[in-house]
Amino acid sequence: MATIISDKAVVDPKAKIGENVHIYPFAYVEGDVEIGDNCIIAPGANILNGTRLGHDCKVYQNTVLGARPQDFRFKGDKTELIVGNNTTFRENVVVNRATFSGGQTVIGSNCFLMEGSHISHDTKVGKYSVFGYGTKIAGDCEIGKGVVFSSNVIANPKIRVGDNALILAGTTFSKDVPPYILAGGTPVTYNGVNTPLLDYLKVDKKIQNHIANAYRLVFHGKTSVFDAVLQIRDQVPDSPEIQNIIKFLSATKLGIISKM
Repeated sequence: MATIISDKAVVDPKAKIGENVHIYPFAYVEGDVEIGDNCIIAPGANILNGTRLGHDCKVYQNTVLGARPQDFRFKGDKTELIVGNNTTFRENVVVNRATFSGGQTVIGSNCFLMEGSHISHDTKVGKYSVFGYGTKIAGDCEIGKGVVFSSNVIANPKIRVGDNALILAGTTFSKDVPPYILAGGTPVTYNGVNTPLLDYLKVDKKIQNHIANAYRLVFHGKTSVFDAVLQIRDQVPDSPEIQNIIKFLSATKLGIISKM
């Protein structure tokens, strides 16, 4: 099918538009933009300079992609927002491009950003992640793959969230959330292993038990994170999931959330 661009849309002729793209009336697309094949740009959506959309993305009404970073250090440098394939931005979503020259904000493939969510400058998001209504992710954060944020979550700057974690509704947090866990509450705490998602992903029950044992050492022992990592290496059978936990914990700079 041919690309369809409404004569009521404002599309800079320098923008690179793929095949079978539909740009609806009153959408706005700036010149330094790339839109992949089979994308849908809804009425009132804004695709701004530096945005690179993969194929099969959907951008709904009043969403702004590639917005200038809300960072006082930004001096107008040429930066980017990179979006993978088959990612959906529902209404009123805002995603900022990076702050410094050559920098990138990155949203992985197959992500889903619900109404009113916001991803700030220089944040990196893995594939298959979901951001619930009104969730706000500050700048310079690292979000793993398959992470789920419930509604109205606030992540403060430079936090990290590990793969397949679930952050419960209304949570605000300033420390790292390790992989495969549930986290929530005020203050935010460890709420157990994310068993429903691991079951959905068909992670072997034996591996799930090993993950739970690893986090007993982290959250219920009376040791530092460093010592807990040593205990995991010594006491928990190895697997890619356990290695992922060890790698995440070993790299923390802000520290991790607290136990229940």
